[in-house]
Amino acid sequence: MSVNASAPAAQMTPPPAAAPTEKELVLKVIPMPADTNGNGDIFGGWVMAQVDLAGSVLPARIIRGRMATVAVKEFVFKQPVRVGDILSFYSSVTRIGRTSITVDVEVYAESFGNQGRFVKVTEALVTYVAIDDEGKPREITR
Repeated sequence: MSVNASAPAAQMTPPPAAAPTEKELVLKVIPMPADTNGNGDIFGGWVMAQVDLAGSVLPARIIRGRMATVAVKEFVFKQPVRVGDILSFYSSVTRIGRTSITVDVEVYAESFGNQGRFVKVTEALVTYVAIDDEGKPREITR
């Protein structure tokens, strides 16, 4: 099989990837037609919201209370997400500070007709801060 070098990158099919074994599966979701942008692909903001939810799962176990998203250091969209794709969100804690936790989130898509063949669609580094009842940062106790 040859790849047409003049074809736009979005039209090239990326090779399937294996789901990460060093990260924890924290969320699975199927985007629906209401989640699409004007091009018919899943809206990037919808994916970002799901990454924020998935990224908060592991810090919630450590913080055990209120937290807020304070930073997204990096967010890279590698492939479009389509209606009906099965999205799997994997995360791992990369840093625990005095009041904050940074999480690496990777998102893989698989289609219903090709389950078990994952394509990495995005990844992000997200930082959450533990907050008290007034919304002020509080120390993380372990």
